[in-house]
Parts: sequence; structure tokens; C-alpha cells
Amino acid sequence: MIDRIRAGVTRWTVTVPLLALVALALTWGRSLPGAVVAVVAAFLAGAVLAAVHHAEVIAHRVGEPFGSLVLAVAVTIIEVALIVTLMAGAPVKNATLARDTVFAAVMITCNGILGLSILLAALRHRVAVFNAEGTGAAFATIATLATLSLVLPTFTTSTPGPQFNTAQLTFAAVASLGLYGLFVATQTLRHRDYFLQVTAEGELLDEDDHGELPTSREALTSLGLLGVALVAVVGLAKVVSPTIESAVADAGLPASVVGVVIALLVLLPETIAALRAAAGNRVQTSLNLALGSALASIGLTVPAVAVASVWLSGPLVLGLGPTHMVLLALTVAIGTLTVIPRRATPLQGAVHLSVLAAYLVLAVSP
Repeated sequence: MIDRIRAGVTRWTVTVPLLALVALALTWGRSLPGAVVAVVAAFLAGAVLAAVHHAEVIAHRVGEPFGSLVLAVAVTIIEVALIVTLMAGAPVKNATLARDTVFAAVMITCNGILGLSILLAALRHRVAVFNAEGTGAAFATIATLATLSLVLPTFTTSTPGPQFNTAQLTFAAVASLGLYGLFVATQTLRHRDYFLQVTAEGELLDEDDHGELPTSREALTSLGLLGVALVAVVGLAKVVSPTIESAVADAGLPASVVGVVIALLVLLPETIAALRAAAGNRVQTSLNLALGSALASIGLTVPAVAVASVWLSGPLVLGLGPTHMVLLALTVAIGTLTVIPRRATPLQGAVHLSVLAAYLVLAVSP
């Protein structure tokens, strides 16, 4: 009976990503009626769940923090490709797309995913325990990358508006890619133990005790299907975006709300994977997913749009406005205070969620 259930799960997680990819091919670039949008949304949800399953298979095989890194980088690479494609299609209209997407990813991951993970783990296990060395290093890198790429353009004077000139943009791109590469090397090689789960007493947990390891063939199959599922997730999110835009316009909301909704859809796989890890008292895995996604979003998006700006005719606006800079500063401050004690209560999770709520409210009502 158990083998039959496992076989059913395997068939479902293989079939749904492939069907979602077919749905993407059939609907891409077309105006869709409401009934078809509902079907596309169903495939989108199925692709998200399949992506989470395959990411967990890979994570189980390769161990932490490699498993979290695979999902974060895979989602971000596809997201970056989508951003560059949209900017190439309408450079002037999408001049702020990279900035808005990166900032939305930072707020959703550093406050939403992190806050929900801490809240869930603390409610179920009294306190959420994690490794402060690795989490603190991730927060420091996020703060530096966000300041260099999203805050400084607002204050530079060489170019009118919140933009970098060519030399400044080149520096930001090289610094972003370099710091992200150094962080990945720190996380996976030199100081891998900083990103592993610890016990309540502070002892390191390096071994995975969640059952028999998947075979290499199963892990490689899941890696391929994860890529298919993530392409489907990001692509189908783009397919339903015109419907979202129409709904936002009909409701009289700012156009920036569309970017927030799409970011929420794209980050669903990390969110679900992080919450499942938190429910199993693997808080460090949740934080690796959340902060790793934020780092990948900045570290890969800024270099990509910097290269794309060579042939894009429109401006590239990266600088944040005053309201968003305040929210970013608040996120860094409370994140630092959350990390230092090495453990967190439901209060810390609620504080991060309140900052995300403020961001969403101000997105709807600037």
C-alpha cells in the first residue's frame, strides 16, 4: 500500500510539470478568457507543489545548505530571464521593473518567509533555534548589496534621477556578483557548518535523519523536473499577469501592485519549502531558503540588467524612494536583532510580518 502511494506521488510530480509546460506553450502571448485563466492558475499551483517536492528530493540527496541553494538559485535565474525579457520588450515602460522586483523579493523573503518560518517554528517548539554565524553573514551581505544597488542610485549626481552612470552601474554589477559568489563559497565550502541546523543547546546537526537517501538517478531526475516546474511557474505567472493587471486597474490600485503579486507567485516554491522545514523544526533550512533567495535576487539581477542595459534603449531606474528606504533600513535593523540571540520567539516572527504588511499596504496605498 505504501509503495502504491509513493508511486502515485511520483507519477503526479512528474506529470504535472510537463502538463504545466504544455499549458505554457499553448497560452504564451495570447489573450485568455476567464475560464482558461482559471485552468492556467490550477496548473500554476500544481507546478509550485511539484517544484517543492523535487527541491526537497534534491536537498535530501545533497544535504544542507546545498539543497536550499539549488532552489533559490534556480528560481532566481528564471526570474532574471523573465525580467530581462520584459525590459527588452518595453524598455521605457519597464524602466523600474528590476528595482521593483528585487525590492519585492527582499521584503517578501526577509520579512514574509523568514517571519512565517520563525512564527511557525516558535509556536510549535516554543522557540525557533538557528545558527547565528551563517544567518548573520547572510543578513550583512543582503544589507550591503541592497544599499549598493538600490539606495546609492537615489543619491548619485552624475545622472539625473535615481540612476547610475555607466561606471557606477559597472561597479554595482561587479560588486553584486562578486559578493554573491563569495557568499556561496562561504556557505558551501569554507564555512558550511555555519549554515547547518543546531540543537537548542547549540550543538551542530550535520546528518540528515529523514529516511533513506534518494539515489543519484532519482536526484538527477528531480533536478530536471525542478527546472521544468520552475520554468512553468514563472512562465504561467507571466501568462496570468494581464488578468492581474486588468483586475488591479479595475480596482483603482497602483500599477506596482502587479509586480508584488507576480513576485508572490514566483516565490511560492521557496515559501512552501521553508514552512515545511520550519514545521519540522529545521529553522536554519528555512532561513537558508529565505535569505538565499534575497541574495540571489540582488546578486544575479543587477549584473544581468547591467549587461542588458548595453542594448536596451530605455533608462534603468534602480534607486528606491524614501518610503522604501525606510522599510529596508527597518528590515535590516530588526533582522540583526533577530539573529543575534540565536533563537527567536513568536514575537520576532510577528515583528517581521508587520513590516511586510506595511510594505503591502503602502504598495496598495502609497
